[in-house]
Amino acid sequence: MSGVSGRRDPDAPSGPDAPAGLDAPAGLVAPGTAEPFLRSIAVTPLGRDESSARFWAQPQYVPWPKAYGGDTVAQALAAATATVDAGRSIHSFHSYFLRPVDIGRPVTYTVQITRDGRGFSTRTVVGAQSGKEVFSGIVSFAVPAGIDVFAEPVGRAVRPAAELPSAEEFLAREGRLSGAAAEYWAWGRSFDIRHDPGPVYFDAESGREPRQALWIRAFSPVPTDPVTQQLALAYVCDYTILEPLLRAHGLGWQSEGVTTASLDHSMWFHRPVDPNQWVLYVQDAVSAQGGRGLARGRFYTEGGVLVASVAQEGVIRAPGFTSAAP
Repeated sequence: MSGVSGRRDPDAPSGPDAPAGLDAPAGLVAPGTAEPFLRSIAVTPLGRDESSARFWAQPQYVPWPKAYGGDTVAQALAAATATVDAGRSIHSFHSYFLRPVDIGRPVTYTVQITRDGRGFSTRTVVGAQSGKEVFSGIVSFAVPAGIDVFAEPVGRAVRPAAELPSAEEFLAREGRLSGAAAEYWAWGRSFDIRHDPGPVYFDAESGREPRQALWIRAFSPVPTDPVTQQLALAYVCDYTILEPLLRAHGLGWQSEGVTTASLDHSMWFHRPVDPNQWVLYVQDAVSAQGGRGLARGRFYTEGGVLVASVAQEGVIRAPGFTSAAP
């Protein structure tokens, strides 16, 4: 499989302060394992003072020129989390994707230490690549307090994960388990992702209703500490959140002329979850207009307990639909 050769950012620090091991992956790394996710969130500190901290991270391989958005989100959250005291966890974040991220160059994340209160901490994060801002977000952390009062139920019937094919099984059954994109969908995303109804890799023949559900589980064991739990959901959630909008358009990822881009992304964490177990991800399209669409998602434990909520607006361009460039 072809990939992008490793390059160093011209703005990168050199000498003894230069982080090691940040060459861009040239293809699938440890396919069929969670290693790409774990490599993604391994941010390298570059320095800190009373008001800010800087980190370095390498986008992970994808078979397209621009990096995966969940990769960027997880790295930004990992950097922000590294600046707060233990015992405080993310309860929400709101972010914007400003420019496409080149998978061949590392990204520098600058975290502003905005506020530390008794119950909440706030951080702002800016990701930059080659001297240009590519990502901007604000992250809020909370000290756990109070009791569990209410959670929205799943509200729909979903087939169990055991009754649904993995991406590898689906692609093999369709005779399409070849090429960089198919190999990445099958083995490269760190998580086993199973669609109900079927996936929209090539078209929307599995269903045009603007909603879907997915079962998600790490390919191989990942740490179960609260930070890694949250970063896992932040990493994986962006792979499929625009798919209900593709269904509403009657399109698949590889339909002729389709171009998508994430614009903004928000997430709220409600309860802990183990990504080594099956996690249900329920998604709906909210609105599609003017070449943009808004989708929302909810994560549940296998037992139906709500653990996180997601909202994202993205660009969807395709022949026959009015759209605007990101």
